[in-house]
Amino acid sequence: MSFGAKYIFLVAMSMWASATMSLAAGVDSTPQDVFDAMRSSFQPAKAKGVHARYQWDLSGPNGGQWWIEVNDGTYRMGKGKIPDPNVTFIAKDKDWVAICHDQLSGTWAYLTGRLKVRGDQGVARKLGEMFP
Repeated sequence: MSFGAKYIFLVAMSMWASATMSLAAGVDSTPQDVFDAMRSSFQPAKAKGVHARYQWDLSGPNGGQWWIEVNDGTYRMGKGKIPDPNVTFIAKDKDWVAICHDQLSGTWAYLTGRLKVRGDQGVARKLGEMFP
């Protein structure tokens, strides 16, 4: 194995180990806890002019479906399905919690298939600005 290949392998293993250990740290938090916390982090100024519907389909023992509808500086949030979402996030419950607690990189989760994002990628990225 060449030096470059060994380096890439070690970086990949390091990222995997970090993500795996981080998941253990977020075990006590649930997706519902994350959505409850999002309520207090909403930034209305960042949502001016935004009209978007977000859907989450989370599997696992604490999984379920949640939605957020943003409408020009306001939002509504609930459990279940929302009609015609602009973006749908699909993940395991523990992975979503780890992403939201900065214990798992959303980019890494996406690249490794642990997070699927269906729909408008620009609208998906906007979510982090409105709910930091």
